[in-house]
Amino acid sequence: MPRSTQRPSSSARGERTRAAIMRAATSVFARHGYQGGPLAAVATAADMTQPGVLHHFASKEHLLMAVLEERDRDGTRRLEAGTWNDGGGAALDALQELVDHNTTTPELVQMFTVLVGESVAADHPARPFFTDRYAHLRYRTTRAIQRGQDRGEFRTDADAAELASLVLAVMDGLQIQWLLCPEIDMSTRFATFVDMMKRFLAPDPPAGSGA
Repeated sequence: MPRSTQRPSSSARGERTRAAIMRAATSVFARHGYQGGPLAAVATAADMTQPGVLHHFASKEHLLMAVLEERDRDGTRRLEAGTWNDGGGAALDALQELVDHNTTTPELVQMFTVLVGESVAADHPARPFFTDRYAHLRYRTTRAIQRGQDRGEFRTDADAAELASLVLAVMDGLQIQWLLCPEIDMSTRFATFVDMMKRFLAPDPPAGSGA
């Protein structure tokens, strides 16, 4: 009986420690990137020793991937909880909600932006992660636009895949400008872009409708 009550407590402590290490790594990677952020700095930020960090994460690379995957899971959860799966204009609105949320987490946005920039190097450990992530996001965004086309909400002569790449480019580009100049209102600018997209994708009124 004592053993069964002790295990959950030990597991909970381990999860709290892992979460603290990941928060520390997020801060270090946001400021210095993966290449410039030593594991020693993560350990110091987490008020631990390096062996203590390595007890929970086998290597600095394992820690990097855990941080990236958790950040990505959070973004996916937010999209799935909204109107993303509805496609069409509702999916664009879900992306707007994500951009609005991102304005409240500048450190996470900075970390992701810094690591994306680093990962263009062929030997960066996060390159496969970001390559797969962007391919997945392009596919999901393409399908969201296509669902709007399938039900007549969007015009059908627009290239959904091209527009999906454009949506992601605007999101990332606004994040960079916002990080460099916080006075830029990222939410308002993305809302303007979403409105432009909806106007561009609006189907032509039927002939003779008088619209």
